[in-house]
Amino acid sequence: MYAVELIDIVKRFGDVVAVDHVNLKVRDGEFFSLLGPSGCGKTTTLRMIAGLETPDEGMVKLHGQDVTYTPPHKRGIGMVFQTLALFPHMNVFENIAFGLRMRGYPEDEIRRRVKEALEIVRLPGMENRMPNQLSGGQRQRVALARALVIEPKVLLLDEPLGALDLKIRQEMMVELKRIHREVGTTFIYVTHDQGEAMVMSDRIAIMRDGKIMQVGTPEEIYLRPVNKFVARFIGEAINIVEGVYREGAVETDVGRILVTGEVADGSRVAIALRPEQIYIGNTEGLDNVVEGVVQFKIFKGSYVEFHVEVDGHNFIIFRPFRYGEKLPDPGEKVRIGWRRESSVLLTD
Repeated sequence: MYAVELIDIVKRFGDVVAVDHVNLKVRDGEFFSLLGPSGCGKTTTLRMIAGLETPDEGMVKLHGQDVTYTPPHKRGIGMVFQTLALFPHMNVFENIAFGLRMRGYPEDEIRRRVKEALEIVRLPGMENRMPNQLSGGQRQRVALARALVIEPKVLLLDEPLGALDLKIRQEMMVELKRIHREVGTTFIYVTHDQGEAMVMSDRIAIMRDGKIMQVGTPEEIYLRPVNKFVARFIGEAINIVEGVYREGAVETDVGRILVTGEVADGSRVAIALRPEQIYIGNTEGLDNVVEGVVQFKIFKGSYVEFHVEVDGHNFIIFRPFRYGEKLPDPGEKVRIGWRRESSVLLTD
């Protein structure tokens, strides 16, 4: 049984199809992210899981039960929004306790649960603070505690870190991962930031124009994208070379490139190569080797980024930085190469 199951979900706003026949299964206890550019349908999908939007077609299931037309307060779901929506006139204790009071819990049970929630988000002793006395990261933790205190079966998070500074956002990514591990609740997280999704998620669904492009672990999506959109959307950079597939290789402008996987001979295809999978200088034993000229060399701390032109095509290469090592300079001729299995074959 899955925690959440979407079956052929469609949502329209006038003539715009915001979510287009989405099918999705989220495992119980999983940290699952919906990732994509603005307007791709990820928040609308989340709102249909929450019951804040009703699908025009399809079915929403929670733990095997059809909840397509069940109101939000009867779904056993918690939500955290980017705006947080803390009550400014209530202290931390009252903010966290609000959902429990609405459900009629006795006072001693409320005190026990609020105390436990504050310990989970590492804010013990802050019960009497007002929201305006907290940092952005602390307010985020209070919003999390308020959502978790009702012990939801599923916790939905809609870009909750978007308003935080970079350093606090990075800290909260680690904290969210820790909290998820501690409480064991199913987390469904919406973001347009691939860094957040890659760091925290067990699996990710990449969305575009209301459709799901690919679902997989961060490693699967990064190393084996299914199409050019996913390849370009995920990661800092990607090299894409186009050509025609013939007998285990692709004939391109930079030469014949050996690949794994196969399609019909004569098919137009693309090859995706991650910058860190390309070697520069020592290419001995590699399946694919080409020659080019260094255009740029950019020092980035832990690695050096090279731009190498090969027959009019620009290859981006990430080389780990080793102190004292002599690296090619702009204008130098170099050989670059990669293993056959690094050439990801794309047909779309």
